[in-house]
Amino acid sequence: MSIPGPESIARHELSNGIVVLVRENHASPAVVVHGYLHVGSRDERPEQAGLSAFTADALTRGTESRPFDQIYETLESVGASIGTNGGTSSTSFGSKSLAEDLPLVLENLADVLRHPTFPPDEVKKLRGEILTDLEERAHDTRAMANRTFYELAYPKAHPYSRSIDGYTETVSGISRDDLVAFYAGGYGPQGLTVAVVGAVETSDALAQIEAAFGDWQGSTYTRAPLPEVPRIADVRTRVVPIPGKTQSDIILGYPGPARTSPDFLEAMVCNSILGIFGLMGRLGEKVREEQGLAYYSYSRVDGGPGPGPWRVIAGVNPANVEQAIDSVRAEVKRICQEPVDAEELSDNKAFITGSLPLLLEANEGVARTILDMERYGLGLDYLQRYDALINAITAEQVQAVAQRWLDPDAYALAIAGP
Repeated sequence: MSIPGPESIARHELSNGIVVLVRENHASPAVVVHGYLHVGSRDERPEQAGLSAFTADALTRGTESRPFDQIYETLESVGASIGTNGGTSSTSFGSKSLAEDLPLVLENLADVLRHPTFPPDEVKKLRGEILTDLEERAHDTRAMANRTFYELAYPKAHPYSRSIDGYTETVSGISRDDLVAFYAGGYGPQGLTVAVVGAVETSDALAQIEAAFGDWQGSTYTRAPLPEVPRIADVRTRVVPIPGKTQSDIILGYPGPARTSPDFLEAMVCNSILGIFGLMGRLGEKVREEQGLAYYSYSRVDGGPGPGPWRVIAGVNPANVEQAIDSVRAEVKRICQEPVDAEELSDNKAFITGSLPLLLEANEGVARTILDMERYGLGLDYLQRYDALINAITAEQVQAVAQRWLDPDAYALAIAGP
């Protein structure tokens, strides 16, 4: 297959600052649109945690010219969909449709992003849905271990320590006026990036995005840089009791590298060895298969605009919690202290580079990938350089990145269970 690159990705900047990326793919009749706005939970006050995600969810609940039902009936009648979702540093949006319906879909997508009205009845219903989700989260061992880990790993004032979805007490106090004010202060074209991938001519896609968004002005919040996150120098542990559960979830980890960190790819290879490759890497082999201490055990390194988490995640029998933690720490220690052998490193590199074509099989994967290339300044030729970048990583670099970010004796540990 042809790997997307500068010759097949068109990049255009509108007069209002919106960046448009287009990749044609006429092998399928569909078109996907993915994008993000420069607004997120880091722009809300801590006492209003959940406001940004609430606002994003409410965008599709009605506009100046279209009620909620009309938006979805129009889209469903042509088999199309649109969606919006709030994150920490950005709010994402997207659509999927047949190429012939792209103008209709963009018209509706632009309407919900530019002219939402936050109907009071819909806001009330949506608040109820969010509160129900938060109540369910409080009884989910994995979700609560994850939420607790962020609170332990990041300073209290850091946006990453807060729940994107908020808390029962904060969401309960968010009013329609709060949504209107947050939208007015932060939704606009500055920093907006959109990718269009599928069976559409580049010139047509650019013209349609221009027609939908080219005259948008709006506003954007002024942000300070993300606060520094110091390396964890001790053991921070918190147990969240959830009565009636038969499983405990463990998350042990650290603030990790940002996506723009020079050693992010080394961290990705290291993480594959630790808890991804095959049946969840060394963690799956030792903690789950050989020792039988976990139902699942894997690791992930997230990256992102700031120091995203590097976590080991395990679901265990409550009786095995301490043994499983000791086993996880032993694997973290091993990858920090012992260079990976040539065969294991080669196998993991082949797995990572071999996964790229699968990631790019669908239009959605291509759109998300080229958005990330733009977001993190990787260059339009990044995918064409990817194999060489991965294959250049050495065992010494893998060990060095483990020693930089991981520590078997200093970590954040969240446990949720009975």
